Amino acid sequence: MCQGFSGVAEAFAADQWDAATPCTEWDARALVEHVIGFHEFLLLRPLVVRAHRPRDDPAARWRATADALFMCLGENGVLDRATELPGGGHSSPRQMLGALTTDVLVHTWDLSRAGDLATRLDAQLCADALAAATANGLRRDDGMFQPEVDVPRDADIVSRLVAFYGRDPAWQTPPVRPI
Repeated sequence: MCQGFSGVAEAFAADQWDAATPCTEWDARALVEHVIGFHEFLLLRPLVVRAHRPRDDPAARWRATADALFMCLGENGVLDRATELPGGGHSSPRQMLGALTTDVLVHTWDLSRAGDLATRLDAQLCADALAAATANGLRRDDGMFQPEVDVPRDADIVSRLVAFYGRDPAWQTPPVRPI
């Protein structure tokens, strides 16, 4: 899944990083920083791994993060290593992977929409993510997630997943207004 996010980020031109996204509080650059931060907070810091990111270039910053993730997660036994989460609590990388995969799936869709790029998400990953999210319940009262968007019962799995997470599957990049 990280490769899909990387591919979308790599397809962005330098002048597209200020583009609006379906996440109304973030432009494309901020959305990439959110994904980086989520992985930093839930995996890299607890595993005491440092990603050597450049200051600029969101795609390169994500690539450095993904490289650090794959390097550390490839070590024997690391998936089940007990970690202390920043802010308290304990987990393991294996327990975090479902939430991180869903986050990357949904934000890959967001980023591809912001860049007006084709969206290619793995249908099985989307189905698994939606099944897990609906089984676990999604707290929307904390403001982290928008209300679910209604879609037809026969909507494709990607549309159903992003709608569950409060995105309008028909969202398109707003037209640029002439100055």
